[in-house]
Amino acid sequence: MTLTVTQLARECKLSRTTVLYYESIGLLRRPRRTDGNYRAYTAQDLDRLRQICAYRDAGLALADIRAVLDARPSDAAAVLRRRMLELNVEIERMRDHQRSIARLLKLGKDTEMVTKQKWTAIMSAAGFTEEDMRRWHREFEKSAPAEHQEFLEFLHIPSDEIQVIRTWSSQG
Repeated sequence: MTLTVTQLARECKLSRTTVLYYESIGLLRRPRRTDGNYRAYTAQDLDRLRQICAYRDAGLALADIRAVLDARPSDAAAVLRRRMLELNVEIERMRDHQRSIARLLKLGKDTEMVTKQKWTAIMSAAGFTEEDMRRWHREFEKSAPAEHQEFLEFLHIPSDEIQVIRTWSSQG
């Protein structure tokens, strides 16, 4: 079985550019060339690319994928265990965010107005440090700047203070 770069990419639902990039960084070996100077990938190349895709779908960075593919099975397992721990930390952080938002929503039902002070107290009670709150703002500003602005206005923060918060949030 011989595949062109385009055929290989289609088999794995990737762009041709992605396959060429993986080749350029050594995740895929450089294939032999045909008489017409086209790349000729093999079934083994397709299997390796499918493994790369599976590890990318699991959230591994390219450097970790290289380590897993090139390592002994026990070393590969260590990389996967480390990624699992990282995911657990990320999931717990997101659950903390959910709980904080739920408290904010509950507070919003019970009172007329949620203020910066009330929001800060809720976040502190949820275990957020000052640095955690700053990181939260930076992430909010990065991923949804318009909604961040809207949220700060919802807290009835003066516009000049909102500008200060958004400025340091965007400088991350």
